[in-house]
Amino acid sequence: MLEVLYEDNHIIAVNKKASDIVQGDKTGDRPLPEYVKDYIKKKYNKSGKVFLGVVHRLDRPVSGVILFARTSKALSRLNEMFREKKVQKNVLGHRKKQTSKYKRNSSPLSIKKSG
Repeated sequence: MLEVLYEDNHIIAVNKKASDIVQGDKTGDRPLPEYVKDYIKKKYNKSGKVFLGVVHRLDRPVSGVILFARTSKALSRLNEMFREKKVQKNVLGHRKKQTSKYKRNSSPLSIKKSG
């Protein structure tokens, strides 16, 4: 089920689950933007095509907030903001266990190869 976090006339932000894809790939799985378009079409009783611009992506195994543009003007402005680094992206990582031969040293952002 689609979880809309924010919506106005120009943008829509949704919660992307780790299994969702943002852009079509060779698997043929339905991309998240198609579900968002269906949501908009149904909610606003739109006939015909729904415009939805993909502003940024997250890899398939990653969950998080995805921002979409609902108008071409919003897409243009958001693309410019991302290009000019006026948007702050925060990434929080989590792992359940050590999955390789890399171990953390004393610095929280560095890794050290063991063995």
